[in-house]
Amino acid sequence: MSFPGDRWLCGTCTRHGHNALLCFMNSYDGEFVFDDSEAIINNKDLKPETPLNNIWRNDFWGSNLSSNTSHKSYRPLTVLTFRLNYLLAGGLHPVGFHVLNIALHSAISVLMIDVFAILIGGLVYDGKGKRLNQAPKASFLAALFFAVHPVHTESVAGIVGRADLLCALFFQLSFLTYCRAFQGGNNKDDKFSVSWVIVSIVLCAVAMLCKEQGITVLGVNAAFDVLAICNVNVYELSQRVLFKGKSLDVNELFKRGFLTRIFLLTFGGVLLLYARWRIMGTGPPAFTEVDNPASFAENVFLRTVNYNYYYSLNAWLLLCPWWLCFDWSMGCVPLIKSVGDWRIISLLLLWSGLFGLVSQALCSQDSYKRRILTFGLVLLVIPFLPASNLFFRVGFVIAERVLYLSTAGYCLILTYAVGFCCCLWRKHKSLLRAAVLGLLCVYVARCALRSHQWRSEQRLFTSALSVCPLNAKVHYNVGKNLADRGNQSAAIKYYREAVRLNPKYVHAMNNLGNILKERNELVEAEELLSKAVQIQPDFAAAWMNLGIVQNSLQKFGDAEQSYWNAIKFRRKYPDCYYNLGRLYADLNRHVDALNAWRNATMLKPDHSLAWNNMIILLDNTGNLAQAEVIGREALKLLPNDHTIMFSLANVLGKLQKYKESEGFFLNALKINPNSASCHGNLAVLYHRWGKLDLAKKHYELSLKLDPNAPGTKENYNMLRRKLEQQQRKTTV
Repeated sequence: MSFPGDRWLCGTCTRHGHNALLCFMNSYDGEFVFDDSEAIINNKDLKPETPLNNIWRNDFWGSNLSSNTSHKSYRPLTVLTFRLNYLLAGGLHPVGFHVLNIALHSAISVLMIDVFAILIGGLVYDGKGKRLNQAPKASFLAALFFAVHPVHTESVAGIVGRADLLCALFFQLSFLTYCRAFQGGNNKDDKFSVSWVIVSIVLCAVAMLCKEQGITVLGVNAAFDVLAICNVNVYELSQRVLFKGKSLDVNELFKRGFLTRIFLLTFGGVLLLYARWRIMGTGPPAFTEVDNPASFAENVFLRTVNYNYYYSLNAWLLLCPWWLCFDWSMGCVPLIKSVGDWRIISLLLLWSGLFGLVSQALCSQDSYKRRILTFGLVLLVIPFLPASNLFFRVGFVIAERVLYLSTAGYCLILTYAVGFCCCLWRKHKSLLRAAVLGLLCVYVARCALRSHQWRSEQRLFTSALSVCPLNAKVHYNVGKNLADRGNQSAAIKYYREAVRLNPKYVHAMNNLGNILKERNELVEAEELLSKAVQIQPDFAAAWMNLGIVQNSLQKFGDAEQSYWNAIKFRRKYPDCYYNLGRLYADLNRHVDALNAWRNATMLKPDHSLAWNNMIILLDNTGNLAQAEVIGREALKLLPNDHTIMFSLANVLGKLQKYKESEGFFLNALKINPNSASCHGNLAVLYHRWGKLDLAKKHYELSLKLDPNAPGTKENYNMLRRKLEQQQRKTTV
């Protein structure tokens, strides 16, 4: 069936095809932002030295699936593409990651033309298997709407959105393969290929290995089979069942092979769900109330109302994708707590609109209208079901990424609306053309603006302040970004606001406490960190930071207990062992300090500070031979660490191994030539060694770099007096 208004649509689509593929291009050289830190930067599964089979045992974020803290998001094929990006780029260079995301979205947008053509009813095959598209302009316009829809920005510009892109790609391939089983969808022929149906299920499994949402393609395939292949008119069927008492002719469906195909789809779906359940290991992930507050509401009615309110907000993002935010949790969407809340109106509008679409889709006598609206609703609703909270609790309020596939259904309905208006108002072609052109231009402009915001965390987090001012996580992320860039004063403001909005936000308390600790505001820092561990007793990092503050306040017993609490909740915690060693050193418990630092180096062999402190402690206590052994051991692991070279050089100098000591001092200065202390200690070595001219040279270099270097000026004056004495003796 042809599409109303095809003639003018061709010009509009042709002019904007280029923009459709390039509107996200300004994100190609963006940074790693937000979730990219955990999924890519801190994910060891991307690195070549990590065994490849780890990606099949770990979740999307690199945690073992058997862990109780695992997110349970099993997407090994997506992680595999991240690993390939890492290998091809020779490291963590974001350009390659972004370019592949943009390329995937472009490929998906092109494939959408075929998907929409099949759903509209215009893609058929001739007797030789050649593909014929009878509704090219309608399917192309729908695909163009899909390509430039701004809600896709998070999936395309955010690198972790690749899970949604890969899932969508194999979702499409699974659907197209299922359609291929009917020789192009010619439902007059009762034959179908079981092989193609099985291949479609396999592609569904691949989609699931990219993101769990891929399972929904089986529902779309089944709906397509019922409505297009078996040509079941749902309205007529319901009339027959309800008013005439007649049921569907099962024999006819069996003759067409429908029951066989549904059995294959059902069996495949159950098998995939069972495999996914087994992979989860310890059960579903544990989410907190701040992640999805509606799911924790005790009143079933209020829970249902808020779920529906979330649906209406998702619908609004499709209709008006202007207010976009990287995170919608932590108070961004306050709960509806009574029927008097004006936001109830949005629920009524949502279900009124859906009821109107469903009634038009089922009751219309126009087969074209019925088909396109029905499939639009199928694509809109079915891919969204895993995010609906109907089957299990999800870990978010709104996530723009999960709308990637549902947008296809919206674009199909929007395309029908354009065609309908085109037929209804034929006299206003120019006005309609301008309206569609304007909408596409707005979409492209919004994509470009939003992609620009996704280029850096600073822009991304700041842009969210105007969209979700009540979101504590937004203020936390803005504060963290400011702190990372050295602007601690501004960071304090945002951390305080995050704690005000969410008084139980332990991560904001921990970061704020850290900054206050560095500014020597120790009393308030202790209060914040103590409150954080009271709220979350297993927060190891907060326990360690509390110990550091208590140590600074000379509450040594409390500090020791805080450190051990941190180690209790995180057994492999080298930094905590390091700080525990510092506490013991302050208390002159030298053996305990050495044991703590040794534990730190066992857990983290490149822990430079722990190695260095062991050498210094042994040096200060006169255990020079042991200090030398530790220093040489450390340099085998950290051959370019100038601080360890410096400490070992001091030890060797005291052992009168002057030549070796000199070598380590000089190597340290090659790495860090502006170290006043290194020049000063090398001068002392030369002074002892009797190389007075060299000693004088390095004393002067040390004083030039740091005129107030402790002891250096006195040593230099002592050397000058000695040189003057020698000169007088020579003169005499």
